Amino acid sequence: MSGQGTVRRSVLIGTGSALPQRCVSNAEMAAMVDTTDEWIVERTGIRQRYIAGEGETTASLAIDAAKAALAAAGVEGGSIDLIVLATATAEQTFPATATIVQNAIGANGGIAFDVAAVCSGFVYAVGVADSMLRSGMARRALVIGAETFSRILDWEDRTTCVLFGDGAGAVVLEAQDSAQDGGAGILATRLHADGAHNQLLFVDGGPSTTQTVGHLRMKGREVFRHAVTNLASVVGEVLEDAGHTPDDIDWLVPHQANARILEATAKKLNMSPDRVVVTVPEHANTSAASVPLALDTAVRDGRVKAGDLILIEAMGGGFTWGASLIRV
Repeated sequence: MSGQGTVRRSVLIGTGSALPQRCVSNAEMAAMVDTTDEWIVERTGIRQRYIAGEGETTASLAIDAAKAALAAAGVEGGSIDLIVLATATAEQTFPATATIVQNAIGANGGIAFDVAAVCSGFVYAVGVADSMLRSGMARRALVIGAETFSRILDWEDRTTCVLFGDGAGAVVLEAQDSAQDGGAGILATRLHADGAHNQLLFVDGGPSTTQTVGHLRMKGREVFRHAVTNLASVVGEVLEDAGHTPDDIDWLVPHQANARILEATAKKLNMSPDRVVVTVPEHANTSAASVPLALDTAVRDGRVKAGDLILIEAMGGGFTWGASLIRV
């Protein structure tokens, strides 16, 4: 039972991330496809990305990020009774990549499953884990976003292959009694999807259709337009739910798809660019890994501190989109 003036919340107690060894610059990309460093930077803000090599997979990156988050939280893997892993590039068709992570950290016997919401996957996974922690179904959760998008890219399509990278990020959430006003934890989450836009951002394959993995296909201009509108809208929803305004946010930690989308979203919220965590130049778009990667970067460099109010948000194929307001 929560005490007087307290409420049960999912409190963030540790973050972690992992990147492949190989860093690929725009100059290296220009040697592979018909593009230039100037073209990529001007349109996306991306300067480099990390690409998984032999022996590096979605599961291996997820495991490394998970172990880093556990170490930061100061807890053992065996204490985790829920793992929600967001990915669009699963290790196998089945079982869930989350079960591979579970076995690697010694958390066997708890709950473990994957969430498929593409770039919004981590925000979706946070929402799912938060619901399960607050309901009492679990006490301590590992929420992971992990991708090897390089393995579903068409490396001859210069409009898409320059945009994405590989990586993983993770957070440890723990159910705690938190002060009703000003206490730590997840304050509000809103999630949405609209399947009418399937053909604007999708992969042209799958076990049930082509029996192949397929390649990513995207109509960038249309995706951009929807992203700016949907993200500003869902951010407004979570702020209203939690009784906050954009002025209250210490840090916006957005999905790192494109520097232009980040700038447009901040502008719609009347937020200073100085309060937006931007890692897209270094990591490119790592899909479900993007938000936790950016969050871990900002925690470890000292920008995000205990007591800060942060807002995470993302939009991805589906379309799916969502946001979560968290007191660190």
